[in-house]
Amino acid sequence: MMMPAGGGARSTPCDFRLEQMRHVSTARPAPSAKLRVGFVLLPNFTLTAFSSFVDVLRLAGDKGDRSRPIDCSWQVMSPHLRPARSSCGIDIQPTSDLMDPRGFDYIVVVGGLLRGVPARSDPVGEYLKRAAAAGLPLIGVCTGSFLLCRLGLMTQRKCCVSWYHYRDFLDEFPTLVPVADQLFVVDGDRITCSGGAGVADLAARLVTEHLGAATAQKALNILLIDRPRAAESAQPAPRLAEGTVDDARVSRALLLMEQNLAEPLAIADIADALGVGVRQLERLFADRLRESPQESYLALRLRHARWMLANTRFSAARIAADLGFADGSHFGRAFKARFGATPAAFRRTVAPRPARSEGDGEGRVFETP
Repeated sequence: MMMPAGGGARSTPCDFRLEQMRHVSTARPAPSAKLRVGFVLLPNFTLTAFSSFVDVLRLAGDKGDRSRPIDCSWQVMSPHLRPARSSCGIDIQPTSDLMDPRGFDYIVVVGGLLRGVPARSDPVGEYLKRAAAAGLPLIGVCTGSFLLCRLGLMTQRKCCVSWYHYRDFLDEFPTLVPVADQLFVVDGDRITCSGGAGVADLAARLVTEHLGAATAQKALNILLIDRPRAAESAQPAPRLAEGTVDDARVSRALLLMEQNLAEPLAIADIADALGVGVRQLERLFADRLRESPQESYLALRLRHARWMLANTRFSAARIAADLGFADGSHFGRAFKARFGATPAAFRRTVAPRPARSEGDGEGRVFETP
């Protein structure tokens, strides 16, 4: 029987000193479930990521769509039972204070907007550190992985991030290597997921391991999802043009290009990373995007240059250098050929805006046509 939050006898030192954690309940989830998950929702978390994970557990935990937490159980935890506000403004009421982590099979940290990720240790951070010390697998969903990195819990681990936050990640964690072309990454007792619809695939993976593939497929079928995607499946790439056709190899090529704007990769290196030949990659781009890989790469760099001209006070020369152009003249010619105006003329046409660095998380390369 579950004990009230904050109740029960004091733990002993061998119980990972949980008694020293003011906001941690000594209650433990019921042990009967085959898959037990604790959720920690960060401020401005992504509601879709959380709800997708929970719904797969809900549908896998019972027969049909009756939603009884029999084979799967979950708790939404928060210090002092404070509600967690999602990025869309909807509050989620927790079901428990921070519970003894040993009663779970996984603890899932769900993030969202980067400004909602705690920058320093707090009760949640201390809780996650103690859970890690106890050997509990930790899952970072969306920007929840940023908190795990800030806490030093991803050292020498691969970390999956969304392509959207790739440069934010490198700016903050230059010694870590992000994976931004997969849905999720399992690295021992650390699992990280880029977020979005890929969370359902991750949840299905865990259900498969604990309850079987048929149970996972049943849950996905009720959610009208055809089949689970593998961890290595490509994150959907932002499209360069309307009407393009999805292709995993083109998607990953575009992600590699977007992640290497300052020091452009050779097309042969991109093809090698994808396991295809240069000619095959050129055919794929011609078929899907009606242009060569070189043209797509240049388009990415120029679109980002246009955003920087409109949103920062960096000089054209600085922008040219940051985006890997040989010199200002080369940049100016390429910019005018694509947009019909020199960088200086374009900047005069846009309203002055406050200085902003790329790490602010606003105005990404693919957001303007």
